Amino acid sequence: MIEPHAPAPPGCQPSWTAPARLPVRPGTGRFLVLGCVFVCAACGLVYELELVAFASYLMGDSVTQASVVLSVMVFAMGIGSLGAKRLRWHAAAGFGAIETLLALVGGCSAMALYAVFAWTGGWGGVWAEGPRCLLVAFSLAIGLLIGAEVPLLMELIQRIRRQDAGGAVADLFAADYVGALVGGLAFPFLLLPVLGQLTGALLTGTVNVVAGGALVLGLFRRDLTRRARWTLLLVGLTVLGVLASAAALADEFERAARHAVYGKDVRVAEQTGVQEVVLAGGTDGKPLDLFLDGRLRVGGRDERRYHEALVHPAMSGGPHARVLILGGGDGLAAREVLRRPGVRRLDIVELDPGLLDLARHDPGLAAVNRHAYDDPRVRTTTADALDWLRRAPPARYDVVIADLPDPGITASTKLYSQEFFGLARRVLAPGGRLVVHAGSVTARPRVFWTVAATLRAAGLAGTPYRVLGHDSGFPAGPDRSAGASGAPHDWGFLLASPGATPPPLRLTAVPLRTLTQAGLTADARAAQRTRIGGLPASTLVHPRY
Repeated sequence: MIEPHAPAPPGCQPSWTAPARLPVRPGTGRFLVLGCVFVCAACGLVYELELVAFASYLMGDSVTQASVVLSVMVFAMGIGSLGAKRLRWHAAAGFGAIETLLALVGGCSAMALYAVFAWTGGWGGVWAEGPRCLLVAFSLAIGLLIGAEVPLLMELIQRIRRQDAGGAVADLFAADYVGALVGGLAFPFLLLPVLGQLTGALLTGTVNVVAGGALVLGLFRRDLTRRARWTLLLVGLTVLGVLASAAALADEFERAARHAVYGKDVRVAEQTGVQEVVLAGGTDGKPLDLFLDGRLRVGGRDERRYHEALVHPAMSGGPHARVLILGGGDGLAAREVLRRPGVRRLDIVELDPGLLDLARHDPGLAAVNRHAYDDPRVRTTTADALDWLRRAPPARYDVVIADLPDPGITASTKLYSQEFFGLARRVLAPGGRLVVHAGSVTARPRVFWTVAATLRAAGLAGTPYRVLGHDSGFPAGPDRSAGASGAPHDWGFLLASPGATPPPLRLTAVPLRTLTQAGLTADARAAQRTRIGGLPASTLVHPRY
């Protein structure tokens, strides 16, 4: 039986190093502490992944955002571990306080980030980087609290039964790493698709405060004064109330925030597992806007200008019976392809099955794409474009249309690599053409001409051209921004064919609303004036965008 604490005589070890007075056997107590380590590690990793995912969705450039979040959190964890040394004399009370604060900060972090982005992201000026600053602040705060957990848990384990430091560290880290594995798998496969980011983070905070409170108030309650016990209990219940209230209001909050970001005409908002898809307008005579991960991909005023310029120069340059579209799951490039006489087969390779489903069945989007997916010549495949091209038979297509995200978005850099263009060249039949959307010529000329250099390295000669647009939100760069950019908005394209001779830009006699031969020629000359020479090609192992 564990004896109660007694005042330590002078020269003896301090009382906080004496065995803890537990209501259970030491072996059971040790198991419960390690179980709490497991839960805390799982919650901590969920907080990390939630911050990384939210930053990537809202701000773009996933590599940069992940690097910032993870590096700041690891640094803060080290500082938190050092700071926790001062709490070892009150390990139980300190651990309970830290878990309660971590549950509140981590659980509410997603909602706070979304609120700041939605309602203040367009302020500009000093606050232009406000959402990113808040991201760093949350990463720092959560990292400090997570770092403080380990020394206190180590002290609690040693309070139950002293053992060599190596053995205690091994037990603690084993539980910590297994918990991190469970949290890392639970986030993408359970929390994100089932609950969403807001409710998932709030639930994680709830688990965090319950686990920490149960360990301290249940197992180590005799180490606390009566006042400390009641304080931890009341504060913990208050945090649970805050988290529960936020969870109850999460759907209403998300709708209000979405309207603040996308406008009042939002009809559809889905997290498909690949990306966030938002449709606004498209009914009652309103123009349709399609947002993918916060970036306007289809602007109601400009989509026809973009898709006519993307499709028709390539379709006018020679045979076009067999056509491949990489991306373009919205069906709008397919609509333009199917307008051309002589098309016998159109294959579409799209990564996101949710977008394909919307393009087929959403009344607004299906009307804009003229129900392209009902045409028997159209065949769809859900796959990553790069992986699909590796397995595709050679010399199969007369025209390949790469209707892909902006090359400056980290997730799409592989789709603008030398390897990718080499695979695209392989599937072209003799006399075939490849057309690539290469970002804004005016706003980001270096990126555009890097795409041109990469095409040359893959054995393709490209003819540059551009068209001007009107919608300020259309993606001219890699990052999501709630504020309108002051740069001119255009879309740059490269029409390429195998060999050393660039294909000519010409239009055949198909009625077009926005594109003329004279305008196309003038836009090609305007694009040429921005040329930047001597740029290296982008590859899978060395992306240049």
